[in-house]
Amino acid sequence: MPDRHILEAFWETRDRGLAILAQDWLDIASPPPLRFNPGNQPLRLLRQMSPFAYGRRAGYFVNGTDLEFVFWPPYYPNIDWEDEAMFVAGDFNGWQKAIDDPAWKLHHEMRDGQRFLSLRVPLKKHFEENKLARFKFVTGEGRWQELPPEVINRIRDGDHENYLIDPARTGLHVFYFWSEAQHNILKRAELVWEAEGVREACPITNSDFLLSQGSDRALGAQLEADRTLFSLFAPRAARVSLNLYEEPAGPIFLKIELTRHEDGCWEATVPFNCHGKYYDFYVEGENFDGTRLFNPKVKILDPYATAAVGPAGPGLIFDPAKYPAARPPFQPPSWHDLVVVEAHVRDLLVQARIDLPPEERRGFKGLAKWLRQPDCYLRQLGVNAVELQPIQQYDSPQATDYAWGYMPVNYFAPASAYSTDPSHGSQIAEFQELVGAFHDAGLAVILDVVYNHVGEPNHLFCIDKFYYFGCDHEGHLTNWSGCGNDLRTTTPMARRLILDSLLHLVRVYDVDGFRFDLADLVGLSVLKEVEATLKAAKPSIILIAEPWSFKGHIGPALRHTGWTVWNDHFREFTTQYVLGQGNASGLHFFLTGSPGSIATWPAQTVNYVQSHDDLAWVDRITENPGHRGDNPSANDVRRHHLMVAILMSSLGIPMLAQGQDFLHSKQGVNNTYQRGDLNALDYARLEKFRATHDYFCAWIKFRLSPEGRHFRHDGNPPEGYFARYYAPGFSAAALLYNANGSFGTDQLLFAVNPHPVSVEIELGTPAPDNFLQIANQENFLPSGLPEPARFTWKDGKLRLPPLSVGLWRKG
Repeated sequence: MPDRHILEAFWETRDRGLAILAQDWLDIASPPPLRFNPGNQPLRLLRQMSPFAYGRRAGYFVNGTDLEFVFWPPYYPNIDWEDEAMFVAGDFNGWQKAIDDPAWKLHHEMRDGQRFLSLRVPLKKHFEENKLARFKFVTGEGRWQELPPEVINRIRDGDHENYLIDPARTGLHVFYFWSEAQHNILKRAELVWEAEGVREACPITNSDFLLSQGSDRALGAQLEADRTLFSLFAPRAARVSLNLYEEPAGPIFLKIELTRHEDGCWEATVPFNCHGKYYDFYVEGENFDGTRLFNPKVKILDPYATAAVGPAGPGLIFDPAKYPAARPPFQPPSWHDLVVVEAHVRDLLVQARIDLPPEERRGFKGLAKWLRQPDCYLRQLGVNAVELQPIQQYDSPQATDYAWGYMPVNYFAPASAYSTDPSHGSQIAEFQELVGAFHDAGLAVILDVVYNHVGEPNHLFCIDKFYYFGCDHEGHLTNWSGCGNDLRTTTPMARRLILDSLLHLVRVYDVDGFRFDLADLVGLSVLKEVEATLKAAKPSIILIAEPWSFKGHIGPALRHTGWTVWNDHFREFTTQYVLGQGNASGLHFFLTGSPGSIATWPAQTVNYVQSHDDLAWVDRITENPGHRGDNPSANDVRRHHLMVAILMSSLGIPMLAQGQDFLHSKQGVNNTYQRGDLNALDYARLEKFRATHDYFCAWIKFRLSPEGRHFRHDGNPPEGYFARYYAPGFSAAALLYNANGSFGTDQLLFAVNPHPVSVEIELGTPAPDNFLQIANQENFLPSGLPEPARFTWKDGKLRLPPLSVGLWRKG
């Protein structure tokens, strides 16, 4: 006999649950001896799960003499499952060896109007009797699919989880049960096995039922002329109270108990307008399993607070009627016309040559002042969009602490650390002013947002850990973000928190777009809802995804959406290419917009070689030991020029990292998330490498000019638009834009040689007399380079010097 009869039980709805037994129940004539506790109540109904329903949750089921694997698309929303090949791999077929093996490829099926993938294999041929086996699903590109929460036959192997095939549990061990009365989410319940003198109780968890709960009520503090309504969603709390303060650290002047509604929202009305007051919540309840962390001593910052004194709160109540007057909405450039620079508020400002008091040099107000100066770095660079690292309230306890902002604690409130007077909510007006200053300078504002995990203090933890965070049924946190927790974005109120905060940033601050950190963890369904919601509010919105996480890569699935993605393949290829380790076909692929891999149209790829993470690019490619690019060699500088020429000549959206134009170095340090000294832009270095800065600026200006339009396609160019040329035996190559004349008579020819020796490229036609060289690896002159700076082009052959690049214009 097994040690346990019931492995797990959980509610799916208010009156229906799922019981998972330790082994198959083969007695068709009588049901398992299950009852409810407390009260030893009988079940209203007990029914065995169908084999196919089990297969959806378990990844397989026994189908006669076969074992049928089932890949259920709703459980894997980030997979482009219609275009991607999917295989089953496990103990029985050598795991990795199964990839691309036709015998283990799943095929499209249809059942009950739902499409899915399946594979039937003979049981006796592949599986030994009474022997356990593990498996997983994997794409043809080798991306292993992590188990979704719905799986009921998981087994942990170290840091990984796999599906388990157990001959004793083939689906006949899973039962639906129904109760006479609706389950109260606040009450304990147990499923009891009682037979032959054996009594065993198993807690019935709220997992599936809880995760479906939601509310349409207004949340946060809603102000009216003579009253304020407070509302907090806390579905399993037993008690919620509100504290109001006259001063941030002052005594409580009013404490109110909130009333619970059936939908899990708690509300209270204060009979006056609370503008300028401070508040927080206490949330209390029973912690009788590992899925909740109620603590009556912990003050909770309202997730909907629009301003916070600090990461621990309290929230500041700010009347929307008192926001500064709205400016005319800014119209950002079209996606294909964007040139983006990723930047950090303090890195831009700390060494800026402008007289500012210390509190302004730390944040929004000082940066707005600097942006209005004609010699501002970002104005000189010539980009038309800035992607700011996170500015939502993050977790650093001291305003003077340096942080990147990737540990958010509130999604509505601008960071108090970037404010001159956070106790009085100056961050609201100051961030509005900063966005306005960017717009006045002609720059769209894209915010880096982190909706995949949260920082400390973790206020959502104390509201409902299991509802807001990825957990197993015992309450152990998942950690695919690498930051200790994963926001459970698929619950109704987590989705709503994301959407409501994004709309708030658009409506109150006129933000032009968002870059989603670790978007794979946010999930395809949420990203699609974000797209639809934000485009309805602001049709010009810019949506960028960092498509990976430690769990997977969502890039292929986003090809069929209106999102663009960071192209890590471009980053890795270009880095290797300028070091002479790439190939010509790869160069042509990325120059033409990475067609088909992550982009169905060119502006769906954000091309870049450096972001805030990892080494600075000059440190990565430097010839110096220890990745020290702070004193770059002549070849380091030359390769920098080749890189920006490739970046600006590639279809898609080019993105630079701050300071890349003057070889900003992190002195070989790989992770500088707490190193403000290494991240701060040293503008003396800009003067030292003024020629490189000017070279970057010239490429940016040309790309955005009418003459550079062939680099900026809003759709896929027609067949024959590109003509490709090669240098046999080398990776040097050339690309002719508008080769078929489909976009007028003007053309551009781009050529690059990443090798330390001269190479020749056979061009044949066009004839050189019709082309004017306007750029090489050192200079960019739209009117034409002087004769000594031009490359030799004779008898249809173009000779490229070592480590060189060239651009020619016809028309």
